[in-house]
Amino acid sequence: MTAMRTFVGIDIAKADFVVTSRPEGGTWTAPNDPAGIRTTCERLHGLAPTLIVLEATGGYEMALAAALVAAALPVVVVNPRQVRDFAKAMGQLAKTDRLDAALLALFAERVQPMPRPWSDEARQRLEALITRRRQLLDMLTAERQRLEHAPAPIRRDLVRHIRWLERRVMDVDRDLDDTIQKSPVWRAKDDLLRTVPGVGPVVSRTLLADLPELGSLNRRQVAALAGVAPLAWDSGLRRGQRRVWGGRAPLRAVLYMGALVATRRNPVIRAFYRRLVQAGKPKKVALVACMRKLLTILNAMMRTQTTWQQLSDPESA
Repeated sequence: MTAMRTFVGIDIAKADFVVTSRPEGGTWTAPNDPAGIRTTCERLHGLAPTLIVLEATGGYEMALAAALVAAALPVVVVNPRQVRDFAKAMGQLAKTDRLDAALLALFAERVQPMPRPWSDEARQRLEALITRRRQLLDMLTAERQRLEHAPAPIRRDLVRHIRWLERRVMDVDRDLDDTIQKSPVWRAKDDLLRTVPGVGPVVSRTLLADLPELGSLNRRQVAALAGVAPLAWDSGLRRGQRRVWGGRAPLRAVLYMGALVATRRNPVIRAFYRRLVQAGKPKKVALVACMRKLLTILNAMMRTQTTWQQLSDPESA
């Protein structure tokens, strides 16, 4: 007889979390503190689950997820939007902690998402710095827009804040450089990625932090993760326009700027872009295709540990 497989869903809040397993349906609640996390890991070891699913909850899930990984338990942290869409498809409108935990267990059983490589402490620091840089740039953009139409009494305050934000961005950039330089592995990857014309420090750092799978997936998988794979929108005889959607939005935004630079400085991407435009493709469509082309080349380079200069045929990547 085939051994029964167990799937676990954990709904996490600031103070506690609810654990539900399928198919037996056992449920318990534990405090979201070191003692509760330790007890939960011990109980889950006894269940020998096939997969454990948690939602990303703004950081409250980090300690438990890290403990589960350290305990060699199969865990994946999923996007809450996926679970909400799944609940709608199942017709579940009510929402409680116990219902959410049961839904996550059902999601684990039916969807069985693939775990993303878990971040160690160093990678979490890199991700946090990348996120903080993005936040500072958003604030800087907003303040510069306010300055344009600001009345005289507050212009001086805005100017002071803009200068402070600019200094903070430079400080975070230095912290990012230090973090990468302290790791021989990341330093080697960063050096390799930046051999590509059009890939600067921001693109390289973002790839290291937000796409740890780079080099371990095929071209279709890595394009889907980054959200640069064209998705069909057809129905019956209608053939809709292909669009890119989903994936990791912050990564896609950085790839857009990298591809924009590459259309000017990278001979392969520049020729590819011009070929598409001359064939009648809209410039934005051609640029998205360049994003995918650039990512495919970087993925091949990471997989083979080959620099741009050593890559025999970038056009074929």
